[in-house]
Amino acid sequence: MRHTFKQQLAALVLDVPRFEWALRADWREVRNRNEHLDPSGDGRGVSCKWQWTSDLHVASVFPNLGRRLMARAIEDWPIDFADRPAETAGDAQVSFVIGHRGRERMPHLFATLATIAAQRGVRFECVVVEQSEESELRDRLPAWVRYLHTPIYDPKMPYCRSWALNAGAMIAHGKVLILHDNDMLVPQAYAAEVWARAAGGYEVMNLKRFIFYLTPEHSRILAENRKFGDADAPEVVVQNLEAGGSVAITRDACMAIGGYDESFIGWGGEDNEFWERAQTRRVWRYGYLPIVHLWHRAQPRKQDPGNPTLRRQIERSAVPPERRIRELTARPFGDPVRAPVEWREPQTT
Repeated sequence: MRHTFKQQLAALVLDVPRFEWALRADWREVRNRNEHLDPSGDGRGVSCKWQWTSDLHVASVFPNLGRRLMARAIEDWPIDFADRPAETAGDAQVSFVIGHRGRERMPHLFATLATIAAQRGVRFECVVVEQSEESELRDRLPAWVRYLHTPIYDPKMPYCRSWALNAGAMIAHGKVLILHDNDMLVPQAYAAEVWARAAGGYEVMNLKRFIFYLTPEHSRILAENRKFGDADAPEVVVQNLEAGGSVAITRDACMAIGGYDESFIGWGGEDNEFWERAQTRRVWRYGYLPIVHLWHRAQPRKQDPGNPTLRRQIERSAVPPERRIRELTARPFGDPVRAPVEWREPQTT
């Protein structure tokens, strides 16, 4: 996005001094000029006191500031890559659950798995759920990754993230689930920090402070070379993603609120709806970790105001969360062989 001279001048005067101060004092406190943050009681993280996600404006005006913020955050919370987990004895405490479809996202998935393999300080596993007509991943995944194929019988059915994550949650061994996208690179302490918050009595945990969305070229280089270095500034820096991309929840709480709503088929809405029901549990909402997002083409109908899944989210949000929980827990979910019955191919006229 190109900015006018007036916008650049305003950012230089109003945003850059605040950014520089926060970057030296505590990078987690970087924010837009009209936003407010609520610190956690222990000083570990901050909660965004606004409803929806926001892009960090100063990083869009001066991209090098986004690069510096990303470097500073990763310095505190390193993102590493490994071919396989270090030897850990005993059952998994934390289960990463990832849904996947298609060849285009395979490089993203493999890079994401490499950062999960590098986790330290907790016993963990990873379950990858492939939702497709035929299995394409089964013989490509690392041996340490558990695999589940949920077949679709109509190739026109859009990807259903809710079904994939529910199916994976059903077979996960960990007491805590990290419901994770296949294009998100995570710090090596991510699972351990999630486990520590769960050990403190929290049932739902959103630890993300900033999501750094990389350029196509930076994403390609990082996926191939598996190391950070001098690279392009992120295209955008996002705050307050809540349940989007990656969220942690105890397995018991996930089942108690009915998992994800499998009536969301296609892009968008299911994470916001899930997050609303998750608020009925004990929630840690103070972000303090960076996550790096690999570039990919925009999801179908992402910017379409007539997107049926976004309309579905508005409709469902009008129903009290407790009622939605009763409805969802009264029906089966996460069936690995039965696609959501709510989907029907839209009729054309």
